[in-house]
Amino acid sequence: MTAPVPAPVPAPAPVPLGGPRFQAEPAELYREMRREHGAVTPVLLDGNVPAWLVLGYRELHQVTGDPVLFSRDSELWNQWERIPADWPLLPMIGRRQPSILYTVGERHRERAAMISDALEAVNPSELRTYAEKFADELIDGICANGVTDLVADYAMLLPVRVLARLFGFPDEQGPGLVSALNDMIDGRERAIAGQGHVAASMARLLSERRAVPADDVVSRMLANRGGFTDEEIAQDLMVMMAAGHQPTADWIGNSLRLMLTDERFAASLFGGRNSVADAMNEVLWEDTPTQNVAGRWASRDTQLGGRRIRAGDLLLLGLQGANSDPQVRTDGSALTGGNSAHFSFGHGEHRCPFPAQEVAEVIARTGIEVVLDRLPDIDLAVPPESLSRRPSPWLRGLTRLPVRFTPVPAL
Repeated sequence: MTAPVPAPVPAPAPVPLGGPRFQAEPAELYREMRREHGAVTPVLLDGNVPAWLVLGYRELHQVTGDPVLFSRDSELWNQWERIPADWPLLPMIGRRQPSILYTVGERHRERAAMISDALEAVNPSELRTYAEKFADELIDGICANGVTDLVADYAMLLPVRVLARLFGFPDEQGPGLVSALNDMIDGRERAIAGQGHVAASMARLLSERRAVPADDVVSRMLANRGGFTDEEIAQDLMVMMAAGHQPTADWIGNSLRLMLTDERFAASLFGGRNSVADAMNEVLWEDTPTQNVAGRWASRDTQLGGRRIRAGDLLLLGLQGANSDPQVRTDGSALTGGNSAHFSFGHGEHRCPFPAQEVAEVIARTGIEVVLDRLPDIDLAVPPESLSRRPSPWLRGLTRLPVRFTPVPAL
């Protein structure tokens, strides 16, 4: 008598890429995904659109290091026929956009060089002067109150003020750009409108600078001899603004949260500065602002992390999941002290250009140091466990960071 054949064990269901757990406990969620699905997890985007989330450090290195097999060309996607025109993630996925994000091969390298050259020409001392100036102005507006929300009143306003000045925008356009960029990045109902506002602002600035050049990033990009159209430059400027604003704001907020809640950084709150860089680097490992990125598209059928990936499948880059991969974090260490082998700035030819990384670091570090210099005895005004994050699987930042301090006069 033969033994009964056991019923096949159903494969775990794909994980919806959204919901409150990305806000409250992403680290535990990534561990569950890795435990149940492995290094490459099937996920569902808005509208039950399938994709793969790459959580393994080695697998992510493989994907970002092979731009031919795992292309940035979104036209390869095998799901376009089911994507509606008002899909809220369109600004993050993109289609037929002449942006550096979706350009491949030699043309991508030429555009990356144009951006790097334009940013590398930024004078470091001027950059820090701008960052200090705008940071001091923001602190002047709150320092006499004794309480403030360092996210809404400071971190969310500083990076775009500096970037707008570097690009050539008038200062008064900064607040509108902040709102539009946040709408675009959040990927919700106002995402398309936010993208439209930023695009219109970029088009106006390009027109003005083509007529009257100045010493700014936009004028330098327009002066490039690579034969780039105004539309290409406008798209690249939108990418630079979005990638430079919100992640840098969250880098400031997440670093200040760490320093205000972890006793290892207490000394830096009272005049020391050695811990500022350590806190910023630890955030890039443990609490990186850019959690997940869309994405790459398989150019042919392949295997990755034991999964069968079909041509045209979308792979999302799980930057935070890879940073915490137990295969490379065997001792559970924070890997601070200057170790920058994290994925927070990406990897491969589509990584964040080094001059852009340096601009973001100067803005973030200056912003943190000005807070610590200007607001004596700063302390968290609420229990640490009450702090909440935006419910986004893409970017991880605080919804607020209430603090109290002894009131001081404005400069």
